[in-house]
Amino acid sequence: MTASADADSQQAARSVQERLVDAAELCLRAKGIRATTVSEVAEAAGVSRGWLYRHYPDKASLLGAAIVRLNNAFWAESHQVLDAIDAFEEQLAVGVRLGRSAYDSPGALVMQLRRDEPEEFAACAGAGVQGLVPDLGRFWQPYLEAARDRGEIHAETQLDEAAEWVARLQISLGTVPGETLDPDDYDAVLRFMRRYVLPGLRVAPAAQ
Repeated sequence: MTASADADSQQAARSVQERLVDAAELCLRAKGIRATTVSEVAEAAGVSRGWLYRHYPDKASLLGAAIVRLNNAFWAESHQVLDAIDAFEEQLAVGVRLGRSAYDSPGALVMQLRRDEPEEFAACAGAGVQGLVPDLGRFWQPYLEAARDRGEIHAETQLDEAAEWVARLQISLGTVPGETLDPDDYDAVLRFMRRYVLPGLRVAPAAQ
């Protein structure tokens, strides 16, 4: 096979894989993981089951490819929004809004699947996107580091610990109802961050 023919073959394979992942995403949005079948994805992609299996050996690997793409899209979109904001307290408040509006985001279906079908999600997604708190902690760590460098939080802040705390805080504010704070009220969330969260991050870490 010539180099040109080999390149054409690889491009065709990528095109089929993209169609299959697109179809898998459509099925996941409509039916979730358990109810989606390989046959439905193949039909939506306009290929035979046999052709599908040439690219993905089973349902888990096929849906896993769609989930990884969704996961990457969600984090990329969120980074794009927060990178345009200078103040850490505002990034925290906007982070809650992003979480609350997650289901309107092209990349946020992964959050719903993780919540509603955790076992199936873990089987399809692989270790890279299974843990919501570790994922979210890693997402927030560079923003904490930048806030530390700007003097917005204590210079000796343990970034990994603080990132996990911020991740848990974001999940709680975004998903657990309360009586004194409306998570959809941006100004109220910003006041909460200024009144309670930032002071905690400005205190010197306790001695070991």
